[in-house]
Amino acid sequence: MHGRLKVKTTAQQEEAKRKEREQKLKLYTAATSGAFKKRLNGEFDEEGLKLTGEILSVNPDFYSLWNYRKEIFLFMKDNKETEFVQKLMQDELGFLESCLKVNPKSYGAWHHRSFILENMPHPDWERELQLCNTFLEYDERNFHCWDYRRFVVLTSDVDLEQELAYTTEKIQTNFSNYSSWHYRSKLLPVIFPDPTHPVRVQEDILLQEHETVQNAIFTDPDDQSAWFYHRWLLGRGRKKLQISCVHASRKTNQILVLLTNYIQVNHGHQLSVNINSSPVTGEWRNVTGTNSYSIIWILTVKDGFPGGEDLSIGVTLLTESDCTQFSQGLQLTQGQDEAWTMASYKAGTRFSIELSAAASSTMEKELEAIQELHSVEPENKWVLLTLLYLMKAIDPVHEKHQDDITEAIEKLTAVDSKRKAFYLDLKSKFMMEKILDVQDVNTRDMTLSGLDLTSLCHTEWMVLVQELDVSQNHLTSLKPLGNLPCLVVLIANNNDIDSVEGLQHCKQLKKLHLQKNALRTVQAFSTLSSLPLEDVNVSGNPLCNIENYTEALKAILPALAPS
Repeated sequence: MHGRLKVKTTAQQEEAKRKEREQKLKLYTAATSGAFKKRLNGEFDEEGLKLTGEILSVNPDFYSLWNYRKEIFLFMKDNKETEFVQKLMQDELGFLESCLKVNPKSYGAWHHRSFILENMPHPDWERELQLCNTFLEYDERNFHCWDYRRFVVLTSDVDLEQELAYTTEKIQTNFSNYSSWHYRSKLLPVIFPDPTHPVRVQEDILLQEHETVQNAIFTDPDDQSAWFYHRWLLGRGRKKLQISCVHASRKTNQILVLLTNYIQVNHGHQLSVNINSSPVTGEWRNVTGTNSYSIIWILTVKDGFPGGEDLSIGVTLLTESDCTQFSQGLQLTQGQDEAWTMASYKAGTRFSIELSAAASSTMEKELEAIQELHSVEPENKWVLLTLLYLMKAIDPVHEKHQDDITEAIEKLTAVDSKRKAFYLDLKSKFMMEKILDVQDVNTRDMTLSGLDLTSLCHTEWMVLVQELDVSQNHLTSLKPLGNLPCLVVLIANNNDIDSVEGLQHCKQLKKLHLQKNALRTVQAFSTLSSLPLEDVNVSGNPLCNIENYTEALKAILPALAPS
């Protein structure tokens, strides 16, 4: 009919769209192919920028093309006049801005913008900071833009207190802005450093920050951003790197060193030994026999300890970055098979620094504030977890808050059941810290049975233990016991253990009782074949249903005593 617009059918529309997509794909493929061909031929010119620009303008996450553009700009920088390069890079910043409007969270575009600014003859940092402001107005939680903002600030002369004020503005607009809180945690130690703790913040500033974050958590107790910042404010202290224990054994011809922190020997740190003032050579290895990061290091004395005389053994730890040294010595007399020295700690101080480096008065005030919030939010997991950490930091040996700590953990497992295993492991960690904090550091016999432990923590502090009982718990793994090179007897009955992984590093283990656990195969013991195991009891495990399992076990463990 005349005078009426012809309307395409659905089928015609789909066909038109299909043809349009095919045409776009052909153009995209041709441009991509052309760009790769030019790169392969070493053609670093403006045509390469044009080709890659056509693709990146619709797909800013094509990393290979960004890399090609980088190569072009580096070539131009080395071969063209400064004014030409400045103009080219200025145009590139405009192009990048259009790409970021397509995808404001494009890793490739933000990284390329950093590259351009680093290589630009005359960068305009104030313009870049304004661009960050613009994009953070679109999305105040765009962490790509926050990362780029930190790059701009670090590279230019932006006033840091001005930046801190900017984070305050963003936080007041939205307490849930995690990136603002995070950026704030990076700025404060630089602007207001604590002279006694280089990575901490001045105490008066910390108190102000506590007020700021309390406003946030009382306004919205369910928002995790402010809680993470609150945890940062309480802080975790840094242990000073030093030697905690030195153990020497004539039987194994080894010297063992326990440190306060993890290091990698010969990578920034050195350990050296002398016996009667003579240096001892050899390779330091951790308990697994490798050179990876560890807190325990072992040196095998190649020719054994000199016999028939008293030995004065000295160990020195050198930190190469600041040339600090820490030395520890011990005496191994003629009639001794072994000797050791272990640093002593005041009860309640061994692990407290891991929980908080804040002053006790600060933590007491925070505890009062969080208890007040708890009275109106009794089932909030963040409130409960923070209460837990504060009480543990204030009362590390559980003399004052024992019942409250236990109640908080039980409540957490109920209100946040998806993380029940985490809270039970945390309970086990606290329990072990309480025990280790008050026990004799020289103990060789230790009992941890019937404590409802789900995991074993801080086993490095049990490095001297020879006999250990962890029966009647809820353990599934013995791997942490690999830190016990002196272990001779292990009783681990009535648990949920399904593997002996870790025990292969207990080179002196002779007695192993694993009754009523979850061990299913005899082959699981193959890693223990080199140990001097004489007494192994696995009754009550599923593997006992295997025919002739005892014979199979003896075949794997040749040191087992005959029945």
